[in-house]
Formats: sequence, C-alpha cells, structure tokens
Amino acid sequence: RARLVGYEASQDLAVLKIDAPADRLSPIEVGTSRDLKVGQRVFAIGNPFGLDHSMSMGIISGLNREIESVTRRRIQGVIQTDAAINPGNSGGPLLDSAGRLIGVNTAIFSPSGASAGVGFAVPVDTVNRIVPDLIRDGRVTRAGLGVFLADESAARRAGLEGVMIHEVQPGSAAEKAGLLGNRSDEDRNRLRGDILLAVNGQRITNSSDLFKILE
Repeated sequence: RARLVGYEASQDLAVLKIDAPADRLSPIEVGTSRDLKVGQRVFAIGNPFGLDHSMSMGIISGLNREIESVTRRRIQGVIQTDAAINPGNSGGPLLDSAGRLIGVNTAIFSPSGASAGVGFAVPVDTVNRIVPDLIRDGRVTRAGLGVFLADESAARRAGLEGVMIHEVQPGSAAEKAGLLGNRSDEDRNRLRGDILLAVNGQRITNSSDLFKILE
C-alpha cells in the first residue's frame, strides 16, 4: 500500500510513502541533470497502457525545454527525449546508461495521444530541490507576489512590453508594495493594471520570465 505525502502540481511531482518492509525496497541511484548532453542515451521505465515494467530506449533530443503543467504554470528546464513514452509512463524514471535517475517522465507531445518520439521528463535536479519540501511539509513553499496576470496577447496588442497585472490579491506583498491591477476611476473609465518590467534588476518580457525568477 502507499499513501500520498505531498504533491506539487505545478511541477507534476508527488511523493508517496510505501508501506513495505525496508528489505523489500531497493533505492535507485540518483544522478544529476545539469551536465546532460544532447545525444546521450537514455532509458524510460513505466507502465504504458497497463503493461508494467516496460522499458524503452532513446536519446536526449533536447534540453531546457519548457512545457505547461496541469496548473498552467510553465515547467522550466525540461528534458526532451525520443525514448517511447506513452500514457502510463508518467511518474516513471528516465535513466542514463549507468542506470542512474536523471528525470521523471511527465508528458508527451502527440496529436494522436500515442508516442510520437517527443517525450518530456522533469530533470532530477528539480526533483531533488522539491522533494525534501514535500517530505517535510507536504507542499512546496514558493515565492509569490499575490497577483493575477492579464492575458499576454492583450498586452502585446496594446504595444506593451513586460507583464501586465490583472488583479492584486488583498493583503498580498503586491498590495503592500502599491501595485495596482485593472480598475475603474471615479468616472468609470477603465484603467490598465501596472506593468512589471523587471524583478531584482532582471528584465522580464513574459510570465515565464517572471515565474522562472520567482522559482
């Protein structure tokens, strides 16, 4: 049996506690992902279509990709591989040629829903950063401004750079700093929200830039 310890939906990661004798469990050797190279051979293990303990082989096709999580937050630095990943592989390990964990399989890009040679894994360096928080607190504590952002296409149509604030949450850091969202003046004229141009001196041009810096 297993129970959920904690999860981080914005990174598609969860921690489970397994109810089993310690001598029945063999921990996997953990590698690193910061030094991976395109063309490196990798192996994916999972239960595609319910076929348990299935293994597929491929290479790293790309690094530092960006995909959208279930919360619509962008996951940065994702590993792309052509190792066959199908429904049921999510949550399984991506291994290097020495059998070390280098990523957790998370998603595929496929018009048909089956493997099209474009799979993605959350890098193990991200896993190592998040999992201790999940084990200790059951959740990840992250920096936040307390704002809801406006649609980026609307900002671009208005010829604006940076990230526009749609709404500021009451009691948030953004409110205390005096930031304003979309609103109306005394004459009921609509006023645009403030534009965020940089964070700690780092220029931002879209929401992904903002989330990456906050992360």
